[in-house]
Amino acid sequence: SRLLCAHACGTGRGMTMTFGIDRLLADPALRAPLAGQRVALLAHPASVAADLTHSLDALVVAGVNVTAVFGPQHGVRGDLQDNMMESPDFTDPVHGVPCFSLYGEVRRPTGQSMHTFDVVLIDLQDLGCRIYTYVTTLLYMLEAAAKHGKAVWVLDRPNPAGRPVEGTLLRPGWESFVGAAPMVMRHGLTMGEMGSWFIRHFDLDVDYRVIEMEGWRPAVGPDHGWPSDRVWINPSPNAANVNMARAYAGTVMVEGATLSEGRGTTRPLEIFGAPDIDAKAVIAEMHRLAPHWLAGCKLRDIWFQPTFHKHAGQLNSGVHIHAEGPWYDDASFQPWRVQALGFKAIRSLYPAYPIWRGKDFKYEYTDDVLAIDVINGGPGLREWVDDAAAAAGDLDAMARPDEAAWRDEIADVLIY
Repeated sequence: SRLLCAHACGTGRGMTMTFGIDRLLADPALRAPLAGQRVALLAHPASVAADLTHSLDALVVAGVNVTAVFGPQHGVRGDLQDNMMESPDFTDPVHGVPCFSLYGEVRRPTGQSMHTFDVVLIDLQDLGCRIYTYVTTLLYMLEAAAKHGKAVWVLDRPNPAGRPVEGTLLRPGWESFVGAAPMVMRHGLTMGEMGSWFIRHFDLDVDYRVIEMEGWRPAVGPDHGWPSDRVWINPSPNAANVNMARAYAGTVMVEGATLSEGRGTTRPLEIFGAPDIDAKAVIAEMHRLAPHWLAGCKLRDIWFQPTFHKHAGQLNSGVHIHAEGPWYDDASFQPWRVQALGFKAIRSLYPAYPIWRGKDFKYEYTDDVLAIDVINGGPGLREWVDDAAAAAGDLDAMARPDEAAWRDEIADVLIY
């Protein structure tokens, strides 16, 4: 592949954090290769410049010839609140360009849509989790660009979950729209870095460029993955804050459970619970079973009543995961293990509890498989939860080799 990177100017302490979109807008030399080109933008509501102007509007003002827009799951405008709701194609009412949905009638760009541009700019805020579908959309666009001879530029953004990696690798045969490739659940990469790994892993011949961030220091606290001086804008309707982004690699698994993940509340995917569990007892059991897995966060028992989705209108006893404040430690927080431990505690306290959604629930267009297994890219975690004899060390024995292998796998694509 033909790989070019626009290098950051520096990463010293005290330097202002600058995203890829802002560097592109500020530097005519970076934009110069776009002159005379038809340019597409793959974006969502969090695709904004530092002054909160949407990237589409800012690029047009900067003189970029934008001829098409692509929207991922939840749409360019993020107007679809619930999960697995499809978006239609439409024409942008301000700029008059076609907006193609990549989560509607198609998941992959069509040949027709690929003929509307020469270069596509991808400006998507990610959450650093394999299951977050923007990663898969990045891959599908790279594959389409390789097929049609188009250039791809990623305008890089921070991974708000930071550099730590966690979880098992997706197993062969479990690929899906929420599992594009054999990566761990919490992958530790930016979108720009992920694009480079996809190109290598799938041996894609594509003209690829990363407009890098400047000053991103994911290992430096207290900000770690997300700069505290940058406004958080939901990249999807239920990604409401940085705490959610940090917890998501664990709490997303609740989508495969009968428990509520808090959809229909103001803190979705930071909490889990149900009307028929005792959250205080669950937290106590989590501490009994694997207290070392709970480092770097604080668990708080709560009550919540979803206005829609699972257990709507019912009072739920729940657990709120706080990966924030004085309890948060970037290096020790393990959201995948924390949520696995929540499931394990419920199984321990209520052995017959129907934790898992059945095969009749078609998760992200899969058939005859359990959603929890699709989410995890295999049955290992569910089997561990359901095995009364399995202890914390058994899940560690499954995950740690995969985590080490993934760190080795990505070492040479890290930019920052």
